[in-house]
Amino acid sequence: MNTELQDYSHKRFNILTGEWVLVSPHRAKRPWQGQEETPSTEKRPTHDESCYLCAGNTRISGDVNPNYTGPFVFTNDFAALQKDSPDFNFNDGLFKAESEKGICRVICFSPDHSKSLAEMSVPNIQKVVDTWIKEYKNLGNNEGINYVQIFENKGAVMGCSNPHPHGQIWSQSSLPNEVQKKDTQQKNYFTENKSSLLETYIEEELNKDERIIFKNDDFVVFVPFWAIWPFEAMIAPINQQSSISEMNANQQKNYAEAISVLTKAYDKLFNCSFPYSSGIHQAPTNNENNDHWHWHMSFYPPLLRSATVKKFMVGYEMFGSPQRDITAEGAASRIKNCI
Repeated sequence: MNTELQDYSHKRFNILTGEWVLVSPHRAKRPWQGQEETPSTEKRPTHDESCYLCAGNTRISGDVNPNYTGPFVFTNDFAALQKDSPDFNFNDGLFKAESEKGICRVICFSPDHSKSLAEMSVPNIQKVVDTWIKEYKNLGNNEGINYVQIFENKGAVMGCSNPHPHGQIWSQSSLPNEVQKKDTQQKNYFTENKSSLLETYIEEELNKDERIIFKNDDFVVFVPFWAIWPFEAMIAPINQQSSISEMNANQQKNYAEAISVLTKAYDKLFNCSFPYSSGIHQAPTNNENNDHWHWHMSFYPPLLRSATVKKFMVGYEMFGSPQRDITAEGAASRIKNCI
């Protein structure tokens, strides 16, 4: 392992976005006198009568949830995107705006109010994966829907407004900023090399084995070389697939296993229900050739030193570029030790 990368300030290049992250490993030794969070010690019941997402309960919209026994999906009662938004373009010199249509869905992972993905069995996580696939296909088949974003915000510190384990699926008419960057980078590499950028990168990661957390027959869990968040991680198929819809049943099971291993390790890292935002980036549903895409799932956890110390993206991160203290290699080793 390159000792210069472990001891001295440097910047690392993100091949998927074309951006840089500043790494300052020497700062990890500084004393902490900043804000400390209060970790949740709440023991949640399996069913909460006051929860809008629990089976059989009434949501704020007045709709009643069915007595679901597996993943449950419904259209968001407070959707950020509107399906019936009128078409318009506003162009007044430097003032530009245009309409954006979409459909937002909520997915409850299970009827059990108390269990996060880390506490669910692999077969039950596979049911979530199967639901993601169905939603990706169904939403993507809608006219005017060109991208489907699947994500989860876990924990109050990540802005999660309801403790019932759930995620969201936003679909829209244009490609979001982060997806547009990754689309461009992957397309440029594929055009030049006739191969997948991420598949080539994963092959090199597996050969180096410096940031690998877990691997099974189909998936690898690792900390990207360019990771921004302290314990950021990625799950990706070892062999190129453009979207989650290309998985067979056995691959779905292995993907669920990878999610289980990583989320369980996260919870053990600081002995808490580890907060994070996770999201799947995959091929657009725009009916174009997206052979250059290699789908992947990223986890961005905010915790820095313990269950009570959070990483803040402020100052230089807001005005310059992202910055981290713990190296990707050090983070990978610590997560792997929790498996």
